[in-house]
Formats: sequence, C-alpha cells, structure tokens
Amino acid sequence: MGKIRVLIAKPGLDGHDRGALVIAQALRDHGMEVIYTGLRQSPVQIVQAAIQEDVDVIGLSSLSGAHKTLFPKIMKVLRERNATDIPVVGGGVIPAEDIPFLLEQGVQKIFTSGSSTEALATYIKQLVHPEEEKLEPPEKIAHIGIAVRQIDQVLSFYTDTLGLELEGVETVETEGVQTAFLRIGESRIELLEPLNEDSPIQRFLDKKGEGVHHIALEADQLDERLHRMQSEGTLLINEEPKQGAHDSRVAFLHPKAANGVLFELCQPSKGSEQ
Repeated sequence: MGKIRVLIAKPGLDGHDRGALVIAQALRDHGMEVIYTGLRQSPVQIVQAAIQEDVDVIGLSSLSGAHKTLFPKIMKVLRERNATDIPVVGGGVIPAEDIPFLLEQGVQKIFTSGSSTEALATYIKQLVHPEEEKLEPPEKIAHIGIAVRQIDQVLSFYTDTLGLELEGVETVETEGVQTAFLRIGESRIELLEPLNEDSPIQRFLDKKGEGVHHIALEADQLDERLHRMQSEGTLLINEEPKQGAHDSRVAFLHPKAANGVLFELCQPSKGSEQ
C-alpha cells in the first residue's frame, strides 16, 4: 500500500500560507506525501494540479472568507474533469453556519479552527482506506446525569410531575454514588446521589449545587475510541474504561475538551437495552 498523496491548496487571493504549511508538515509527519500548490491558486489550477499529481485527497485552506464561492467552484471543475473520485476536505476560518452549505456542494468535511492536525490526518486515512476499521459517531444520548443531594426528595418531580417511570436504583460503590434511572424515549435521566464526602458528586454539589452533572453518549469500541482521542490531544479524565452502572463500561472526557461540558462515553454490556 503506497503513501497517501494529499494536495494542499489555498484558493483565491489569500496572502497567508503559514497555516497551510503547518498542516502540510503535520501530514508529512503522518507518512503522507504532500503537494503544496502555494498561494493565490484558481479553482482550475488546483484541480489540474490534483489530476496531474494523481493525489488521493485535496485539502483546501481558506482565511479570506471566499470559501462559499471558491469551494463550490472547485467541486464544479472536478465534475467537469470527471475527477469527482478525488475527495475534498476544507478548513480555515469558516463560520459554522457555512458548513452545511459546503457539505451540500460536495466537500467531504470541514475542519474548523479548533480542529487538531491529528484529527485531520486520521480522517484522511479513513477517507482513503475505508476498508479499514472505522469508528462511528456515538449512537445516541444514553442519559443525562443530574446531581442531587437525596434521590428520595426529588424523585416525585420526575415520576409524578413529569410522569416518567423509575426503572431502578443502583449503587456504584467504586464511585461513591447511588443512581436512579428514569426512561425518556430512547434515553434516560440519571439521578446521582453521593454516598459519602469523598464522592465526586458530593464535590460537585459543594461547588455548584444540584443540577446537570454530565451528558452520557452511547458509543462502542470504547478502548479504541479513547486511544484515538488521546492521540489527537483530547483531554481525558479516564484514559481507560471503568465499570459503570448496569454493568456498562464508561469513561469521562475532561470538561476542558468541551468548553466546560462534562461528557461521558458509555458502552453498554452485551444484551443490555441501555
């Protein structure tokens, strides 16, 4: 299997190439061959270079704000040259509201300014070699964890006022917490009561009071997922899965990774309905 060949281009009148050069070097560090076309390239020049160099992927970098015009033009030229088998990814200073439009135009993925070069390299490898094992996005919200001082004192709101059904109460000694799960659609609400002063939930209550503690996402291949996140620089609380409620395997991401939101990845036990 030969090296992945990537063309990095800056379409339009953008006069700064530092970011593109950083990306090019990062991809080379991942063993890829990178062709950099330089500044101020037209859509026709970019596509022509991609075809001549027989690249596997085109990476577009835009800081000029002209991405909504230039990216679609590149996709148009690719169609005209019967070269739509070359996938295109983009990045740079691109507002979130513009991303759906660019994806509709045929761009495979947009990497925003907060994306890591590790995530870009991983995506390109999966794009070029789809036969290799791919990690799918989390399937759903498994539950929303809510910290409470006493489950018995708040339970009536969920069962009587909201009309939710209590599925059961479980103690997780390793975490110093008692949990109560209430089903809502395909997800659950998890009430979290501390068992002792050393419980992470007690520390949360002391600092912030009762309220939403975390969002749990259901995801498979938890070991591989954590390893990949770590390699991409994602801050983790748990680098290895640990035992959770309902015999599940869980791991928490650091809130700094998600701008203050605590996310839990939850892999249900086989045969579980969680």
